[in-house]
Order: sequence, then C-alpha cells, then structure tokens
Amino acid sequence: MVQPGDAITPGTKGTPATVKRYGPLARLNHWVVAFSLIALALSGLALYSPYLYFLTGIFGGGQTTRWLHPWIGVLLFVSFYVFFAQLWRANLFNRDDLTWAMRFKDVVAGNEERLPEMGKYNAGQKFVFWGMSALILALIGTGVLIWQEYFAVYTAIETQRWAALLHAAAAIAIILIWITHVYASIWIQGTMRAMTRGNVTAGWAYRHHRKWLKQLAGLRRKTAPQANAVEHTKAAKHLGL
Repeated sequence: MVQPGDAITPGTKGTPATVKRYGPLARLNHWVVAFSLIALALSGLALYSPYLYFLTGIFGGGQTTRWLHPWIGVLLFVSFYVFFAQLWRANLFNRDDLTWAMRFKDVVAGNEERLPEMGKYNAGQKFVFWGMSALILALIGTGVLIWQEYFAVYTAIETQRWAALLHAAAAIAIILIWITHVYASIWIQGTMRAMTRGNVTAGWAYRHHRKWLKQLAGLRRKTAPQANAVEHTKAAKHLGL
C-alpha cells in the first residue's frame, strides 16, 4: 500500500502539509503513457474510418500515420508496463474495495463518511489500472498480427480479420476507460496535482485515501529519530491522525 518515495511533508505556519505521491520519473512515465494513448487514439480513428481520415494531417499524411501508429503502440506498451511493474502490488483488490464498489452511489454523491478508509488507490482507480493492463496487452497482441510491414506474411488472412476486429473493440474500450480516468481526475478536485507537482494536500489524502495517510504517519513515527519525535507528533496532530 505504501510505496518507496511516499512521504509526508509537515506544514509550517504559512504552508499546509503535503504528501508525496509520485516521483519525477513516475510522473514522466505517466505522461508518456497519456500522450502515447492520445496519439494512438487519433491515428487509429483516422485509419479506421474514411470520415476521420482528415486526422492523418496531424501526423503528416496517411502513409506517415500508417507507419507511426504501430510504433507509438510499442512505446505505449513499454512505458505502461514500466509503470505496471511499479504499481501492481498497490493495485491488488481487497475487501475494502468491494465495500467501496457496493457503495458507489455514495462515491458519486460525495458521501465520503459512508465509505471505507482507502489505501493509496481506491477500487475505481484499480479497475482503471487492471482494465488498461488487459487492454494494452490485447492491443499489442492483435496489433502485431495486423502489422503489415513485418508480420503479414506470417499470419493468415482470416486471422488478420479477427485480429483487426478485436483490435478495434479493445481500442474503443480503452478510449472509454481513458475518458473515465480523465473525468474522475478533474471531478475530484486536487487530484491532478499528484501528476503535475508529485504531491497532494494532506487534506486531500485524509479525505480520499485515509488508510494510506495513516500508514505513512505510522512509518514516520517508527523511523523518526528520537530528537525529532516531538516534531513528528505535532505533524500527525496537524493531519488529524
């Protein structure tokens, strides 16, 4: 639940306490994944329908788009699974996630007091994570089968047709998940700064991921030198823990 780099920074008189959520490399990797997915969605839609062919102009024309699309897919696959290696343990489901999902009406209504205390990720974030993980695997697998430049000679026409159909279905599903992810990050105020500044306010962490915050506070108490015990006790009280 607590990952390397997660830490509480106590506030001062003029500065509120913050909680470090992501380091610079994790944030960079996230944005590589994000922009790769956007580029794939635009180029894929351009190649999918003649009505959207005008989108190829973004990439320099039809031939360039056709060449770029699979390579961007490889970039997405590699960058996402670097992220996956860092985050999969923190995204394993538990009983609190089931309770959270069963009380989804309270999630939408903002009734946080009726929800269980959550770790670093809630059930919705975990659904996005595992959904993206499965769909990116499906996209890279089917994409290789229909990659004409390198693999067409090794794949039967019927197999390519089924692969193209499954590729399109997976693409639509991942676009919908991406839209949900972006909407949620905007809807829940204070979330975006985790991927822009790397930290969140202590108030945001206490409201949305209280179990994670309490674990971090507990680690601080265990690892803090005796000379700083009073400082850390004050920080915990400031956070309401």
